[in-house]
Amino acid sequence: MTMVKAQDSAGDLIAGRYRLLEVVLREEGRACWHGEDTAFGRPVVLTWSRVAEHRREGAREPAADRILRTAAILGPACPGQVAAVLDVVEEPGFVWTVTERPPGAPLTELLGRGPVDYVLAARIGLGVLDVLTAAQHEGVHHGELGPSQVWADEHGAVTVTGFGITAAADATRVTSPSYASPEQARGEGGAPAADLWALGAMMYALVEGRPAVQDRGQMDATLRAVDRLPVRPPVSAGPLAPAVQGLLRWNPVERVPEAVVREALTRILRQNFDETTPPEPLPGFPDPGGDFRDGGTDEGRTGHARGGRLARRPVLLGGALGVTVVAVAVLAAVGGLQGGDNTSASGSAPSRAASPTPSGAPTAPGGGTPTASSAPSASPSPSPSPTAGSTVPAGFSLYRAPQGFAVALPRAWKPLETQSSDDLAYRVTFGASGDPRTLAVTYSTQLGADPVAVWSALEPSLRAVSTGYERLGDIQPVTYRGRKGADMEWYSVSQGEQVRTFGRGFLIGDHRGFSLRWTTPADDWDTTANQKALSVFLKSFQPTAK
Repeated sequence: MTMVKAQDSAGDLIAGRYRLLEVVLREEGRACWHGEDTAFGRPVVLTWSRVAEHRREGAREPAADRILRTAAILGPACPGQVAAVLDVVEEPGFVWTVTERPPGAPLTELLGRGPVDYVLAARIGLGVLDVLTAAQHEGVHHGELGPSQVWADEHGAVTVTGFGITAAADATRVTSPSYASPEQARGEGGAPAADLWALGAMMYALVEGRPAVQDRGQMDATLRAVDRLPVRPPVSAGPLAPAVQGLLRWNPVERVPEAVVREALTRILRQNFDETTPPEPLPGFPDPGGDFRDGGTDEGRTGHARGGRLARRPVLLGGALGVTVVAVAVLAAVGGLQGGDNTSASGSAPSRAASPTPSGAPTAPGGGTPTASSAPSASPSPSPSPTAGSTVPAGFSLYRAPQGFAVALPRAWKPLETQSSDDLAYRVTFGASGDPRTLAVTYSTQLGADPVAVWSALEPSLRAVSTGYERLGDIQPVTYRGRKGADMEWYSVSQGEQVRTFGRGFLIGDHRGFSLRWTTPADDWDTTANQKALSVFLKSFQPTAK
């Protein structure tokens, strides 16, 4: 293939519209620029890439059409995790791909600062694995994956670029030769197995501070080294080493499968979470132990699933990039529920196995080490007397919690789990045996002043620990009991089924506040019984003197 020199001068216009501003990276077969769409005055990223030769007969789709078609497929499958393609400018032998500017910077920049700890490498790896898995479900592979195609923001959230450059599963690789798989190095393509190799190679580079195979300066020389030289075992990978080495097996048939890698990475993050969990935030509010008491930014992203089709990992946070581990409240929002049948008007549901909290998930709602009691707890039984100014409807009883609140619950409901912490924060999760729905009440003592801002700050972390996370609509400011609050709704996936959560957080003064989180199977959300139950919760809930 004839090498075509990219336009590489700051100020140049691509297609008479996209201005090159600053080069982000250059590598074999690829250059990336920060730029500006002069037609709309918006920031963009322009990526110059060589186009792989078509090895498969009949694979003659123009590169621009292929890239745009792939982007249209992956946008809904990986919301926020694949860079949105705005335009493609094709010339013989290369293309300019214009995308929205992803948050953060490419991993090549992170690698330039030296090794990172294995927890961060696992977290980034899991984010990339989510994208690869979702793409594979859509029949799409990457084929050119390397650090320059993976961006991470200050929260550690991952965005992947570069899909569609490769025309076919057996196309010749044209970028990032150090991250090519041995079969790609031999010109055999590789499809999903090659993407898994690249994932292993990136995690290797992150923890070791160098690629598994050093770049030899020329594409052919580097590819020969990839195919012929053994990979030295990583020395700084810690518990990440088995996953990395399993992905870097020369024979693609012997590489560990995606599910095994996912479990290994999730285990690392869960262990790190258990060891370093800070105080729990009010659900939908920031971590009291973090840097957002005054509505600051969360320092602590999974894909899209409908009907539970893509059930992704419960990622827990940790590591560098300024990541603050986000606690428990988010975890309860994610899991332990299954889809369900319509419930009766009394608010009870037909029997079905359910767990109100994800198995193995740490759940400390406040500072210090949590003390948890698996339900049923020894809390007082519901009282039939109503709260002041309210009437408990038929089928409900008023529960007066010893922690300091009252709420009307369906008659069969009781506390399923109670957690508390040294700073007096707590969470009580209510439900009933066989009922897939839960109500979680959380009290926190260290909150920011703007509920909408802190919901927004927490959302990247909610996305990170959620399987199939998708927010519904905007975060809405509300006034509740005469106090400032915010509502947020989202989908997630638990045990292969989609659930829907409504969260209302509100402040009661002195950085203190409550949150109510109502989670039901998504298919049952609009049933009369479920909507009645939510209405009763909101009307009856009252903080009380302890």
